[in-house]
Order: sequence, then structure tokens, then C-alpha cells
Amino acid sequence: MKTIEFDPTIHIVKPLMTERSTLLREKCNQYFFEVSQASSKTDIKRAIEELFKVKVLRVRTMNVRGKFRRFGRGGGYRPDWKKAIVTLKTGDSIELIEQGV
Repeated sequence: MKTIEFDPTIHIVKPLMTERSTLLREKCNQYFFEVSQASSKTDIKRAIEELFKVKVLRVRTMNVRGKFRRFGRGGGYRPDWKKAIVTLKTGDSIELIEQGV
């Protein structure tokens, strides 16, 4: 039976840099990511640990509905997406996000 390789880049779309995420990163060691809608909490935890070599304590996820936007006289919706808030072990940090890259 063939085993499927785990690819962490499929699950993590991009880090989210907002005022709230910066505050929680400094205060509680929490990082925000946009993730694939098909990803589970275990997939996200494993992907973060493999990509950034850190220890993840907790993963919280939420589905964000797309906002309504107008296009001329008509309108439409932006796509829905999934957000993950990842809490890291005390002392661990993700250097690329700390530098603002």
C-alpha cells in the first residue's frame, strides 16, 4: 500500500499581519495564519512544527465569510477563507514573522 507524503505548504497559505495579531504575538506568543479550508487542527499543528521548527501548544480555527463587494452596478462576494491562531511554547518564536517578512 502506498503512503502519502505530508506536505506542510499545502496547509499554510500565508501569515496574517494585523494590529491584533501583532499585539497577541508580543503578549501571548500567538501567531495568525490563513490556512486551507480543508485543513484540520492536527494538520495545521504538524505543518507549523515542520516548517518553522517550533513546538505548538494549541491551534484555534475559524471560518471567515467573504465580504460583499460591489462591481459597477452589480455585486458579489469575496471568497470564504479559514483563519488559524497558533499558540507556541514559551521561548519559541517564528523569526520570519518577527522580522516582518
